[in-house]
This record gives sequence, structure tokens and C-alpha cells, in this order.
Amino acid sequence: ISFPRHMEYETMARRARIMEAACEEFGMRFAQEEALDPGGDSGITGAQAYIIDTFPVWHDKYGDNAAYFCTSDGLTWPLIKQVLDNGGYFIEQDSASPMMGYPEALDLDLNAGSSDFTSLLKEVETAVVAQGGAGRFGTWPYSYGYVTSAGLAQHAINVIEGKSELLDLGDIADAFMAFSPGADWNISAYVNSETGEPYPNGILVYEDTYVMGDP
Repeated sequence: ISFPRHMEYETMARRARIMEAACEEFGMRFAQEEALDPGGDSGITGAQAYIIDTFPVWHDKYGDNAAYFCTSDGLTWPLIKQVLDNGGYFIEQDSASPMMGYPEALDLDLNAGSSDFTSLLKEVETAVVAQGGAGRFGTWPYSYGYVTSAGLAQHAINVIEGKSELLDLGDIADAFMAFSPGADWNISAYVNSETGEPYPNGILVYEDTYVMGDP
């Protein structure tokens, strides 16, 4: 689920192509639906209302086995709420975190300033399972935004102090894991889609997905 402005970004369009290729590999159907742009005339409120109003149509179209993903953080909570109420899967957010969309969708009063993501995730998971979402909803155990900010700051300190190399992927991973104990981070160089050459100073990171209530 996206809109033209987002799909003009090379990284987002490329991600969609990768998702489509993965679906083909696993014998799944890939589909795209257009939402309202939160930066457009309707604003964020109108764009969120569109998700709420239109999701039942998408659910009728794709059924309970469809997995949904949205490129806009601002549209995350209404999408989570509608998947929870109607059926389907929500694997993770664009900017994955237990705090992204789940508190609003589940009406949870969580401490947004807390860095105790183990406790935050447990509260979110308990609410998801209580509402029948076990095995259908996921996120990253630690906030992408928090760990990236804190991890890169720590990496910069380590480089200045001579403990790490600036572009060493292992050193970057170590700095990230200092703020996400027990998490698995996957880090690689961004590759030019036309030449196949990696960018030495362009780095992609992702954390293993946690599925809530999954036995």
C-alpha cells in the first residue's frame, strides 16, 4: 500500500520489486493498492480515514491470507487496526518498532520515551494476542529509529576513539547490538541496481522480525 510520491523514491520502488520477486519465488500473488498521500490535500487525517474506509474492500478482494505492508508510517495504525478487526497478516512496519502504530491501534498507553523495548514489546504482544491476533502480527523487537540513532552515535564515538573503522560492517553491527541485546542485525552495502557495484558508504540494515504470539 503506497502512493505515487513514495514510489518515485528508488529505494521504495526497488523494495516493491524485491517483494514481487519473492512472491513469485514462493508461489504467492503480489498486489499493489494506492492510498491517499498524507502530504496531499486530504492531510494525514484524511489519508488515515481512507485506510479505515477502504480496507474492507481490500479484505473482500484478497481474503484472510493476505499480508499487508504500507510505506507510510502515518498510515500504520489504521492499517494495523483494520487487519486486526477484519483479518489478514501485518508482518512489520516501514519503520519497524513495537511503538510504531501498535499503541494507537490497540489503545495502549505506553511510555513513548522508554528504551525498555523488552517490556514494551511484551505489552503490545499481550494486547495483540488478547484481541485474536496471535501469529498474524509482527515487528522488530527493538525500534529501528532508536537503535539506528543510538547505534550510529556510538559507532561515531568508537571511530573517534580508534576502536572501530568507519565503514566496517562488523563494527557497525557491534554498535547497534549494544542497544539491542539479543537481537540479530543483518548489515550489507547498498548495491547499484544498474551496475551491480556496492556503494562503500551506503549501508542497509534490518533486524530479524518478531511475530507476536507465534508458538
